[in-house]
Amino acid sequence: MTTSPDLLSLPVIDVAPLVTGTAEREAVATQIGQACRAHGFFYVTGHGVDAALVRRLEDLSHQFFELPEETKMQWRMALGGRAWRGFFPLGGELTSGRPDWKEGLYLGTELPASHPLVQAKTPVHGPNLFPEVPGFREAILEYMAAVTALGHRLMEGIALSLCLPATYFAERYTADPLILFRLFNYPSQAVPQGMDVQWGVGEHTDYGLLTILHQDHIGGLAVHTPAGWIDAPPIKGSFVCNIGDMLDRMTGGLYKSTPHRVKRNTSGHDRLSFPLFFDPNFEARVQRIEGLAGADAHDDSAERWDRANVHAFNGRYGDYLLDKVSKVFPQLRDEVL
Repeated sequence: MTTSPDLLSLPVIDVAPLVTGTAEREAVATQIGQACRAHGFFYVTGHGVDAALVRRLEDLSHQFFELPEETKMQWRMALGGRAWRGFFPLGGELTSGRPDWKEGLYLGTELPASHPLVQAKTPVHGPNLFPEVPGFREAILEYMAAVTALGHRLMEGIALSLCLPATYFAERYTADPLILFRLFNYPSQAVPQGMDVQWGVGEHTDYGLLTILHQDHIGGLAVHTPAGWIDAPPIKGSFVCNIGDMLDRMTGGLYKSTPHRVKRNTSGHDRLSFPLFFDPNFEARVQRIEGLAGADAHDDSAERWDRANVHAFNGRYGDYLLDKVSKVFPQLRDEVL
């Protein structure tokens, strides 16, 4: 039995008609639907996010991560409180109970302390801890706004791909989406001999609806498709998109959240990765979309990396998110929540 070449690489989709709202967006939606069924991952080009903005954020991120660790710890996550914002050092984040070989800065929608959700002590909502690198705050906020706008357009495409109104997700879940943004730095280091530590991030799925990832030229992302593990190398000017557990839940498994991992960086240069998670509102109650052909909501927990059945979840998205994130930062969970 041979494997189709189409399954050995991720599709590249020009989403300009979605971004501009032209008639060709139905054809783009069809491509997105095919990608979600086959891989759960796809590249997007024609997205309209300014390349100069992306380069500026890369340059400023390198400036930040090159600071001494004691300086970066001035913005550590413990100071972000219930907002879960700030810096974490190498090994400070766990995947499947094992430390990742990366450091990072956790960010999200900027909310002042006076905002009602912050006043109500809603977890993962609040002000960011912006490092004192000139221009960094402005670049982060501009980038998040641009990629969030892209997320709205892509979710319209996903709705159309399911033969739903373009506004389906916005009306139910994402009029005010939960936006979580990460700046990750993977320092280069040889894999120690005789140790099973070849992964910068271990196998996992994402939690929400849609992840929009910028990866720099070094790469390292690998995706577990039905054909096996395949690489997702950088394509200049593109984003890598993948669907999360809640879209899996909503579509009854028709669109599956695909496991992925990141190889240990041995390139000799630091690697940057910027995932933005476009998720349901914290208070949104996630429901299955009725009437989708082929959506059997099969319990696939025996095959999943975490042995969880996403189709059994019934409740607020915020509860699902907190359960997952608290396993990533158990010490912070104990201190903050």
